[in-house]
Amino acid sequence: MRILKPNPLKKGDTIGIITPASAVKDESKINKSVEYLEKLGYRVEVGKNVGKRYYYLAGNDAERLEDLHTMFENKKIKAIFCLRGGYGTVRLLPQINYDLIKKNPKIFVGYSDITALQMAFLAKVNLVTFAGPMPAVDFYDSPSSYTEEIFWDLITTPYKKYEYKITNDIVKITEKSARGIIIGGNLIVFSSLLGTPYMPSLYKKILFLEEVEEKPYKIDRIFSHLSLIKEFKRIKGLVFGQFEDCTDPDFDENLSLVELISQYFKEIDKPVMYNVNFGHIKNFITIPYGIRASVNSKTGKIKLLESALNED
Repeated sequence: MRILKPNPLKKGDTIGIITPASAVKDESKINKSVEYLEKLGYRVEVGKNVGKRYYYLAGNDAERLEDLHTMFENKKIKAIFCLRGGYGTVRLLPQINYDLIKKNPKIFVGYSDITALQMAFLAKVNLVTFAGPMPAVDFYDSPSSYTEEIFWDLITTPYKKYEYKITNDIVKITEKSARGIIIGGNLIVFSSLLGTPYMPSLYKKILFLEEVEEKPYKIDRIFSHLSLIKEFKRIKGLVFGQFEDCTDPDFDENLSLVELISQYFKEIDKPVMYNVNFGHIKNFITIPYGIRASVNSKTGKIKLLESALNED
């Protein structure tokens, strides 16, 4: 299947913002997000159902799906930003009109629970999407200049190659290098798609995985699950980002993340590294899913080997 790359975003283009998972409880964050984008020179269209609430969701499934479909269908919308993650995107997967998305490839941005949509778009229509900042989380107040620079570079400029400036101290679990196609996202959401039609093949993929506020024993369980999957043995590498607040203060005998990762993945003959600045943190890199990349766990270098955008 041919990879679908969106067009670069240009000043004056219209950005659609939606809430396909949980609601933004503070309406001022929505307004500040719009102001931020408009100050940068973009037009903004807020989804019809943004601001609605249905229990822990940002409106019922039909309402959230309507906004998603409307933004892809609307020709003037050039990029779609998810305001926040939370919970609920996986409920939408069987109802999505993937043919509509295939005919209207656009920049699509989010992370956390948005992982489910991003993996489904890649599995179903091979659309490149971006694990990047969400306006009501990362841009509404004092955004990180590091996060901003990388994000806007990657969605506005079709780089032939791109090398990340990693600022964290990389933990080398192995010392290998490899090339492959990037997939991944939030560990819990990603693992929940395994065995479904909405998970891309793991074959020759480099997995970028992150997590937030999960206890070590739960992460242990998922690592065990991954290691038992036959296709997992065919990946090309593992890049672990931040596992923010993944502790259990009520339990004294926790394994550290480094210990957990090492126990499961130190012996595999592939690059494995931890503590890349990717995930639920202030300073993080934007990752395009579906793009060829090289990773070197000895040097800590991560490079994109092709543009995530159309180069026409």
